[in-house]
Amino acid sequence: MDQARDVGAAPKPVVDLTGKSSGIGRLLLLGIVLVGVAGAFVVLPEQYRDQAMLALLGLLSMIGVFFLFVLAIGIVHLTSRSRGLEFARSFVDGLTEGVVITDNDGRIMYANQAYADLSGAESASDINTVERLFSSEADASEAVYRLSQDVRGNQSGQHEFRMASGLKARSSGGNKAAWYRLQVRPLQVPGQNKSLRVWQVQDITEERTSQEQVFLELQHAISYLDHAPAGFFSADPDGSIVYLNATLSDWLGIDLTQFSARQMRMQDLVAGDGMALLDAITLEPGESRTAVVDLDLAKTNGQTFPVRLYHLVPQSDDGAPGATRTVVLNRSESEVSSDALEAAESRFTRFFNNTPIGIASVGNEGQVIKTNARFLKLFAPVLEGRASEDQIRIHDLVHENDQPSMMNAIGQADDGQANIEFVDSVLPNAEDCSIRYFLSPVSEAERDDEGEVAIIYALEVTEQRALEAQMAQSQKMQAVGQLAGGIAHDFNNVLTAIIGFSDLLLTRHQATDPSFQDIINIKQNANRAASLVRQLLAFSRRQTLRPEILSLSDVLSDLRMLLDRLMGDKVKLEVVHGRDLWPLRADIGQLEQVVVNLCVNARDAMPEGGDLKIKTSNLEPKDLVDQHAHKEMASGDYVLIEVIDKGTGMSAETLEKIFEPFFSTKEIGQGTGLGLSTVYGIVKQSGGYIFADTELGAGTTFRVYLPRHVPTAQELEEQHAEKNQSAQEKPKDLTGSATILLVEDEDAVRAFGARALQSRGYTVLEAESGVEALELVDEHEGEIDLVVSDVVMPEMDGPTLFTELKKREYDLKFIFVSGYAEDAFAKNLPDADREKFGFLPKPFSLKQLASTVKDMLEK
Repeated sequence: MDQARDVGAAPKPVVDLTGKSSGIGRLLLLGIVLVGVAGAFVVLPEQYRDQAMLALLGLLSMIGVFFLFVLAIGIVHLTSRSRGLEFARSFVDGLTEGVVITDNDGRIMYANQAYADLSGAESASDINTVERLFSSEADASEAVYRLSQDVRGNQSGQHEFRMASGLKARSSGGNKAAWYRLQVRPLQVPGQNKSLRVWQVQDITEERTSQEQVFLELQHAISYLDHAPAGFFSADPDGSIVYLNATLSDWLGIDLTQFSARQMRMQDLVAGDGMALLDAITLEPGESRTAVVDLDLAKTNGQTFPVRLYHLVPQSDDGAPGATRTVVLNRSESEVSSDALEAAESRFTRFFNNTPIGIASVGNEGQVIKTNARFLKLFAPVLEGRASEDQIRIHDLVHENDQPSMMNAIGQADDGQANIEFVDSVLPNAEDCSIRYFLSPVSEAERDDEGEVAIIYALEVTEQRALEAQMAQSQKMQAVGQLAGGIAHDFNNVLTAIIGFSDLLLTRHQATDPSFQDIINIKQNANRAASLVRQLLAFSRRQTLRPEILSLSDVLSDLRMLLDRLMGDKVKLEVVHGRDLWPLRADIGQLEQVVVNLCVNARDAMPEGGDLKIKTSNLEPKDLVDQHAHKEMASGDYVLIEVIDKGTGMSAETLEKIFEPFFSTKEIGQGTGLGLSTVYGIVKQSGGYIFADTELGAGTTFRVYLPRHVPTAQELEEQHAEKNQSAQEKPKDLTGSATILLVEDEDAVRAFGARALQSRGYTVLEAESGVEALELVDEHEGEIDLVVSDVVMPEMDGPTLFTELKKREYDLKFIFVSGYAEDAFAKNLPDADREKFGFLPKPFSLKQLASTVKDMLEK
């Protein structure tokens, strides 16, 4: 019902049962007390009535004085309701939303006039509870039920729902829909163990209508923006795309139904180095700027198309970047006008910004006037934090040592000179980044008001410099290796003679002979020298390897005891075996030497002791990333050996030289400097790679990559047969009666070899060269059983002699003798002949010579 209300006066509540029951109770109690007192006077004897009357008057006086006292200090009020309670009730009565208060039994304790107006009640008797008021609508009754459950659990709640026929429309016989907001909360009555429920009902139909209207207007605005002839996107300060319109999504090939905010970044949209142009836009705090940028955007299918961006970049007063707003104009040939000049400008812009070379125009004082995207990206570490491009000077981009050369080149360009020498430099704050600058002058006729005098082309040559340094180092190592190999070859001939004649002397001296021990010392020192030569040959990759199929885990297990002894008490060794390691094909002795040398090197780097770890694992091509990514490594499967120490580490200067022969950080007399160079040579000759990571004071990690070997069935059978043969091998007789042709250009080596073989019963023919050997073969046709020839000889070397004998159809057994590896010459022989010769490495002893000859004759 719509009742008229006095302006400024709060409406009276329709139902108010609060506080009435407590006043009647007190009144009844007072009446009972008075009746009791009157009855007491009636029944009292007459002699006591006066005394009782005086006592009663005294009691009443005391009560009166006490009441005045508590009234004075404000404990008791004369009114039945406090002013605060009246104020609260007036406030609730004046609310425009309906309020109804019920007890736990659902009895209405209070309802304001707004609730009566909302429900259409004409009198207090028509007021219904919330449950009954909304019971006719399913959505409304469900909301009431949920709120009732909340308030029973002493929780507040709120729901909004729509009724097909509103309360007012229903009371007037209409069917107009309405929206309502229903709230409930528990209310604890102060001083009483009593809980009430406060329901609030509000008609929000107009509010909802207004919201729907705003939403429709927003939808229209979005539709207008989506179908605008220009693209649009918005991004957070970190570059995350929060919105893009349908036009731009269509250009990019993005399905808007699958797009969600912040799943893409601006870097995903911009092709090439275009982001550098956007990142270069810098502002002062509180400034907002719209930059016009020409670049390419990338479609989802990988194609690109040219655009012009109107890129709004705001910044708050405290310097924090704000969200960007960007309008995108498609400048592809299908979208732009047919204006030839505009089309040419678009093509030039794409060419200018997409070139992999940094381009900039500069003035005569080195000021940078215009740049392309690649230039900004290349120099981003130097330009970071600058307010604008106008503050960039070429001096800032060149190392201080090269600034005079750069300014001289700019001066030549200002004078119009054509042939200007390029300038090489590095970035001032990143000296590992090398840049080569090419300059071309701008003619007087082409110069504009901005004062550009030269065009600078900046090309990063960091990788080229690294390759040049690597090539130089490789050539240096190769030259040193050739020198070491040449020295080793000549030295091997000397050692072969020393060791051989020592063996001959030992056959004629007993152990009790005074000279016997001297001869032993000569031979032992010769063997030490031979070991040194083998290290030189290992570095030059010319040593002899006897590869076989190996299990790295077995090799390390067999080495463990030796390594523990070598490490001593201060170093704790840990070996971590990889699971299911692939097999290798390597020389077991050389592989053991690699591990031992690396471990000894690590031990020496930890003079105070520490932890040393050997770790193995398999590496597939997909694993060759991060610390395993090295440009010189071919893609493939590798078995990795890591030797990790926590020692002193190395400087960058030391790291560059660690694999050079005779380089050592130890004191004189404490090492030959061949340990790591030997390791390097063995690993390289085995087809592998070795690298080191180090940090001063933090330790060093050596990583050895050896190629995986997939053994054939024949290799497995041969390996099994060799093991069985070695297990059953007995000492053999090294004597014989065959005729042997010994070909050697070194007189001492030839003399020792001849005497050694003759002492074993062989007939020996001697030749100083391959030419002389051919003459002896022709002279003794059919008598010679075996040829033992040096590889490197004047006039005709050993392989040529072998080939000539084959041409003359002499089917002779052949043994090559060399200080170099067998592969150094065998690779030049036909594959069919490789099984027809033996090999004896220098230096060799009498027993090794006799044993090799015996094996070849019996083969």
